Amino acid sequence: MTEAHLTEDALVAQRAEKVDEIRRRGGDPYPPRFARTRTALEVAEGHADLPPGSSTGEIVSVAGRLMNIRRLGSLSFGVLQDVTGQIQLFVDRRTMGDEAFERFDEVIDSGDWVGATGEVITTKRGELSVKTNEVALLSKALRTLPEKWHGLQDKETRFRQRYLDLLTSEEARRVANVRIDVIAALRRAFTERAFVEVETPMLQAEAGGALARPFTTHHNALDIDLYLRIATELHLKRLVIGGMERVFELGRVFRNEGIDSTHNPEFTTLEAYQAFADYHDIMELMEGVVPETAVAATGGTVIEYQGRTIDLTPPYRRIPLLDLVAEATGVPVSFGMSRDELAELCRNHGITPHPVWGKGKLIVELYERLVEPGLWEPIFVIDYPRETSPLARKHRDDPDLTERFELFAGGMELCNAFSELTDPADQRQRFQAQARAKAEGEEETHPIDEDFLRALEYGMPPTGGLGIGVDRLVMLLADEPTIREVVLFPTMRPEG
Repeated sequence: MTEAHLTEDALVAQRAEKVDEIRRRGGDPYPPRFARTRTALEVAEGHADLPPGSSTGEIVSVAGRLMNIRRLGSLSFGVLQDVTGQIQLFVDRRTMGDEAFERFDEVIDSGDWVGATGEVITTKRGELSVKTNEVALLSKALRTLPEKWHGLQDKETRFRQRYLDLLTSEEARRVANVRIDVIAALRRAFTERAFVEVETPMLQAEAGGALARPFTTHHNALDIDLYLRIATELHLKRLVIGGMERVFELGRVFRNEGIDSTHNPEFTTLEAYQAFADYHDIMELMEGVVPETAVAATGGTVIEYQGRTIDLTPPYRRIPLLDLVAEATGVPVSFGMSRDELAELCRNHGITPHPVWGKGKLIVELYERLVEPGLWEPIFVIDYPRETSPLARKHRDDPDLTERFELFAGGMELCNAFSELTDPADQRQRFQAQARAKAEGEEETHPIDEDFLRALEYGMPPTGGLGIGVDRLVMLLADEPTIREVVLFPTMRPEG
């Protein structure tokens, strides 16, 4: 009976019996290694202009997963896939010999990992192939790949079984490679600018550096609660205080919050801090880093995202947040308005104000609801309210604002950055204001980190800092609408 007529359980049992038979004959269905001499791409590049029906005399050994087999009597054709691409195996009884050919026919199935040695040829149809002298089983696949495979259609299955998605979908492999290129380009961009890469704790006594709800765990030996970091900011600033003038960290952070198209509880950021710089310097830095990363990942700075063109060529527009809110509401929004006026404006736009929100928070709520989704071309939104920016330096021209910007493109925030707050007295007051807000019912507040305050009291130089949402940057450059497409293993509810 052919595999097409068997249930999945029966297929697994049939293939498991082949494993047992190999072992009974003294073979190993899972050997320790194979000496590959060429990848599929190397074979293709070495023989790009080979005419149909040609023999090269070159013997190669290739290895990969056998994606498909067509058996035609004394001939079989297999599609071998490795990390670089695909190559055809031409399996001929006359070349292999009866015993080896029959062993191939009996033992090898689609989905198996195999190694093949033979001559590079082209068939009469011009298909570049390896005419095999020997095919070795490297790992028996007990489960079969679906027939007529065009990539998994069910997103739930694709995200849970990413290995199958990558194995069978060229699009999934493309997105994974864009992510690889983005991360490599970011590292290169910062190291070439004399930043040094460091590592800071993932388990922290205080979950600081952002306004977010942390994951909590317990350390048994110390008998204390610890938190998975929500940001790397405060430890990186400690390093600047310690004399490391340009530092960055590219790694995972964790926030115990909801999941949507741009949020996953576990995500990747790049945070960097540059001594003797302010947020204008950091804007210029980002105008260098983003285009370089786009070129590395896509080949250029003009990209397509969700059917629309975005030009990432600098310079980018710089517009104050208050101006954008005034434009969106048709009201000259400012801190000269009363809190009641701002609260009423929020209600007019479907926002229910929390009693603890001050003027700054109300303005930011209007901005997030009315402005952010429409920010398509690259833009620096600058000068955020002090109330919602507890770690940013007070604006040198307006005490109600901070020297903070966010870089937007494609309707997504890609980067958050400040002229860093270096005054320990001001920082303590900000932390205390956050504590009062928490006591009054605000959930997302910043804790008072006494050790960080102590570090500031030793003196921190003028510093510009930034945080890049790496996953969102990958979304933009890979033209993917959801973060789960660009995270190899997104957070999901367990099966069952």
